[in-house]
Amino acid sequence: MTGTIAHFEELLKTVPQRLADVADEAAAHKPGGDRWSKKEILGHLIDSAANNHQRFVRAQSAGRLEFPGYEQEFWVATQSYATESWADLVNLWLLLNRHLLHVVKAMPGAMWSHECVIGGRPAVTLEALIIDYLRHLDQHLAQLLGQLRTAK
Repeated sequence: MTGTIAHFEELLKTVPQRLADVADEAAAHKPGGDRWSKKEILGHLIDSAANNHQRFVRAQSAGRLEFPGYEQEFWVATQSYATESWADLVNLWLLLNRHLLHVVKAMPGAMWSHECVIGGRPAVTLEALIIDYLRHLDQHLAQLLGQLRTAK
């Protein structure tokens, strides 16, 4: 987990300014079809942070917990991320992730083996869920900003 935490810290040091440098108009641009704009992709990452916050905290209270799945198209459309200020979205993403990093760093290692069942899929450990959160974050940040050059 040490490498995961270090990578998370590095992302939160380097990515926010790169996101802030994207113009609001560019962030609002829809690439075509049903593909998301940068605003909607960042909104999706905000949803991911919010959902995983619940999972990271609640999973520490029991050895195994079940959570609902995430209906990404519904969540992104319902919250109208496409019409939100880019600067506000960047700030919200940053603050949610700073708090998630704090939660992960404060989590006792004994909790990492607790199991989470999400949307009826096979159980995964809390540690695997945290690692997957960072993988998902990397994937979408690369979409937003191009290939990231951070230590992993």
